[in-house]
Amino acid sequence: MKMKDIATFVDKHCQADDYTLYIVKSENLYTRFAQNAITQHIDGENLQLSLNVAYDNKTGSAAVNQIDENSLKKMIDTAQNIARLNKPDPEFVPSEKAHKLRELEEPSKATTELKLEHIVDGIEKCIKNARNKQAKLAGISHRRIKATYLTTKNGFEGYDEQAYFSHSMTMKKGGIETKIARSLCDYDIFSMDDLITQLNGQFDSLQEPHKLEPTRLPVIIRPQALLSVLKYLVWTFQRREADEGANAFSDQIGKRFFGENFSMRSLTTDPLLYAPRFHNDGIPTQNIDWIDHGVIKNMQTDRIYAKQQGIEPRSIYNLSIDGGNVSEQEMMRKVERGLIINSFWYIRPIDMKAGEWTGLTRDGVLYFEDGKVKQAVYNFRWNEVLHDLTRRILAVGKQEQIEYDAKVPTLLCDDFNLVDVTTF
Repeated sequence: MKMKDIATFVDKHCQADDYTLYIVKSENLYTRFAQNAITQHIDGENLQLSLNVAYDNKTGSAAVNQIDENSLKKMIDTAQNIARLNKPDPEFVPSEKAHKLRELEEPSKATTELKLEHIVDGIEKCIKNARNKQAKLAGISHRRIKATYLTTKNGFEGYDEQAYFSHSMTMKKGGIETKIARSLCDYDIFSMDDLITQLNGQFDSLQEPHKLEPTRLPVIIRPQALLSVLKYLVWTFQRREADEGANAFSDQIGKRFFGENFSMRSLTTDPLLYAPRFHNDGIPTQNIDWIDHGVIKNMQTDRIYAKQQGIEPRSIYNLSIDGGNVSEQEMMRKVERGLIINSFWYIRPIDMKAGEWTGLTRDGVLYFEDGKVKQAVYNFRWNEVLHDLTRRILAVGKQEQIEYDAKVPTLLCDDFNLVDVTTF
């Protein structure tokens, strides 16, 4: 049964006042490797259907992964029965009406037609490199193809397609360990050789780490590290929480709250960034400036709060941080000494209202002085207020694509707050 046939069946048999139907079909090819050997292949299709219904403002939902008529009827009946028994939802919002969507962009054929044999060849090249360094390698290659169909009782109908390839790998020898990961929509522009070169550079620089006492230092935050921490900024960048005083952005729309050198956008017009045709249960995507040279222009707003406030719902569907043209070598010459950070992890909130977070560095930290890398150092725990960190940006490097839906640059930031040294 095709997606439109499923939608027709649901529309015919659903008796609720309102409904929203999601159909997601995905095809995933996973190839895992560890201890310098391929350990697992997983290849298969997955189909998920979810139905949200409403009688007046009493809602219910159900999901199935079968498309025979009995399964579809059971999904409809289950959702409707839950809605009938449910309490009224004071924040209920009717389903979306018809919207004009931008033209469908077909995924890269280089990605959708990527063969397992080609993926294996790339992994074997990585394993050979690890063996040459007498190291162990582990990781995963993943090709995903996804189609999404959304239809509502009130007339919205939307279809979207996406595909991407991702590869991550960790190389380890004794106490030296580092990881690198990339994902792209178009496999034609993916370079395993470039990834291996970067992994080797990180790995070779981490020999015999030294202990450096915690302090406040300038840091060069490489793109992988920057993206790992920006995801938490995205998570908390919510209009409703700001208006309710639950995050750091209360009464800041239209004001320069971030650093002047920091801009954050979502773009439908960058051919390398995946941008869905719709989000938020049927809202068409568009170019959105979230932060423009430090000024907050927009914040994420779900359909419920947007209706209450009489504003447009918005969501961060991809991430583009404006880049510059300062090289890493030039950044090292701008300050007397500092650190180069490859990545962050174990990031947790300290004070959500203040926007303060803590976390650990990972995958290698390098100490530099007088424009030259001197040695590797042990990892640190850090505490930072993220928006305040952007006010201490001293230089911005070129923008790099780290994930299929994210492009970020390297940043040189002053006075990064390193609070403790780890034992690894």
